[in-house]
Amino acid sequence: MLVGVVAFGIIAGVAMVASGIPPLAAMLMSLLVFAGASMVASAQLLASGTPALLVILTTVFINLRFMMYSASLRMHFQHEPLRWRLLFGYLIADNVYGLTLMRAATHPAPREFFLGAGVMVWAAWQLAVAAGILIGAGVPASWRLEFAAPLAFIAMSIPMLRDRAMVAAAIVAGLTVIAANGLPLKLSIAAAALAGIAAGMLAERFTRRSG
Repeated sequence: MLVGVVAFGIIAGVAMVASGIPPLAAMLMSLLVFAGASMVASAQLLASGTPALLVILTTVFINLRFMMYSASLRMHFQHEPLRWRLLFGYLIADNVYGLTLMRAATHPAPREFFLGAGVMVWAAWQLAVAAGILIGAGVPASWRLEFAAPLAFIAMSIPMLRDRAMVAAAIVAGLTVIAANGLPLKLSIAAAALAGIAAGMLAERFTRRSG
C-alpha cells in the first residue's frame, strides 16, 4: 500500500512544481489539503490558466467522496471527542478508509487502528511529496515536466478499472474531454466528469438488471 502512496506522492510533488507552484507553497498545500487527486487537478488547472472559481469547483467535486467516507465512519467514531473527530477528518484517505472498514468488521472501536494507518499514510505521503518537489525544482524547465499531472491521474485511475461501470466511466469521460476541448474556461473537464459519472451509473444499473 505504501509503495503506491509514495509513488503517487512523488508524482504529485513534481506535478505541482512543474505547474508553476513555488516549492514552499506546494509543500504547504500538501500539509493543509492532504488530498492527492485534488492537488494534482488544481495544479494542472492553475498551470493552464483556468479561472479560480472553476479550480475550486473541480476540487470540491473530486473531494465529495470524503463526505461519504465520513458518513460511513460516523457509526464507529460518533462517541469520540470533537478533537479526535477533527483529527480523523484530516487524516482520512482512500486507503485508510478501506483498511478501517475491514478492521471494523471484527473490532467495534477501531480508533487506534485508524490513527496508526492514518499517521503512517500521512507521513509517507508528505515525505514523498517533499521528494517530488525537490526533484521538480531541480529539473530544468525545458524538460517540460507538465506531463507529470496527466501521468499521475493515469497511474491513479488504471487500478480502479475493476468493473464495467468504472471502465465505461473512464472511456466516456476520456472521449468527452476530447470532444469538448474547445469549450471556454476549461469546461471540458467538468463536462467529462459529469458524463463519466452518468455513464458509470448507467452501466452499473444495466449490469444489475442483466445479472
